[in-house]
Amino acid sequence: MLRKIRLTLAVLFFMAVTALFLDFTGTIHTWLGWTAQIQFLPALLALNVGVVIGLVLLTLLVGRVYCSVICPLGVMQDIVSWISGLRKKKKYRFSYSSEKKWLRYGVLGLFIIAMVAGVGSFVALLAPYSSYGRIASNLFAPLYQWGNNLLAYYAERAGSYAFYETEVWMKSLPTFVVAALTFIIIGVLAWRNGRTYCNTICPVGTILGLFSRFSLFRPVFDAKKCKNCSLCSRRCKAACIDYKNRSIDYSRCVACMDCIDTCKHGALHLQYRWKKADKPAQATTPGQVDNARRSFLSATAVLAATSVIKAQEKKVDGGLAVIEDKKIPERATPIVPPGAQSLSNMAHHCTACQLCVSVCPNGVLRPSTKLETLMQPEASYERGYCRPECTRCSEVCPAGAILKITAADKSAIQIGHAVWVKKNCVPLTDGVECGNCARHCPAGAIQMVPSDPDMDDSPRIPVVNTERCIGCGACENLCPARPFSAIYVEGHERHRII
Repeated sequence: MLRKIRLTLAVLFFMAVTALFLDFTGTIHTWLGWTAQIQFLPALLALNVGVVIGLVLLTLLVGRVYCSVICPLGVMQDIVSWISGLRKKKKYRFSYSSEKKWLRYGVLGLFIIAMVAGVGSFVALLAPYSSYGRIASNLFAPLYQWGNNLLAYYAERAGSYAFYETEVWMKSLPTFVVAALTFIIIGVLAWRNGRTYCNTICPVGTILGLFSRFSLFRPVFDAKKCKNCSLCSRRCKAACIDYKNRSIDYSRCVACMDCIDTCKHGALHLQYRWKKADKPAQATTPGQVDNARRSFLSATAVLAATSVIKAQEKKVDGGLAVIEDKKIPERATPIVPPGAQSLSNMAHHCTACQLCVSVCPNGVLRPSTKLETLMQPEASYERGYCRPECTRCSEVCPAGAILKITAADKSAIQIGHAVWVKKNCVPLTDGVECGNCARHCPAGAIQMVPSDPDMDDSPRIPVVNTERCIGCGACENLCPARPFSAIYVEGHERHRII
């Protein structure tokens, strides 16, 4: 029963967190966004003391339930391990192995040093929730979106508009490669040895393992009933049960309850820590073991509700010719979203989980390719601009890297300023009137003035009022110049209120 309850909760949490990264409608976060906020590392970085204390108390009560129920990377490993166990004679394929303390605590030490030093790229590589986020947003989300587009294609031909197409594009090749390698490495380890990653590399697992040593309720052996059949040890994907000595390494036990469900002699049960243990009896010889009863839950996909379609700028010129794609300008300072406050705050708090990138409806955010901020979000305006009414990224960030703001707050936050590039400006290069940047500037920070002050009829060029510009990128995105815009946004190291 305990195992079935754990499986049910694990499947529900896994589906909920996965849905956050697959959702392109903006509806699921309203209901399920809390599942990202209760992840251990994001809560710690966001100084969400209540969540951190709650997870620690949960671990002190029943062990590392977080790892087997709440953590999506842990549940993903269980799914891979379960599929591997369906193979003939592979259900009981595990064996006890001693703890690799030097590796566990060595990685934890490096992780803490990287966090203090602000080396976000190293922290992002090891953080379990962030690793799963990258896998979901880079590998699972495209498949989900292609499936949606296929449904939209057939629905439209059937006269239904219950589905609508969404653009699928690669936001960052380095992040995609990291996500793919992470999935392959962790998947292979889970396929062969179950929870190897959780109990040797994962820093969150090591931290919670320190508390789970003292958990009040834990699986224990009943020496009188144990037959030394070894089924519990061969079923333990955490490799933490030494059946010969009838001992369990509680720092590595993930409280999956598989051992209790597997034991046919009732020799393993959940027990209060301070209960007096029975006196050990002599070990008996292994007897004939009946085939273990198998129980499992199969997860189904979450179907997101249909929402209102956001209008997108077309990529054709009057339907006659394809417009050349814009290229990313060289920015001296990266642009980070409103609410991030500064590049420093982003570097120290962001775990590069890609949740903000996944939910950005305008294609503005994408993972950084710079080594020092690898996979952390940056803004760029080739596909869209940061609309003043949109605060989606600040609503979903669980780590405090992007603080929650309102639309009114956003209109007064300057994340950068526009810079005019004379050699690319259409009125000067083609001799035609333009003014797109000034017409679409939501802050009214751009005015068109004669290029020659002494000639009122000279081509009009933009002048930027940097005190009013908020760096939204509307001017850069809507500038008709190709491949580089005639006006682009330089980021600010520290945001300011205007």
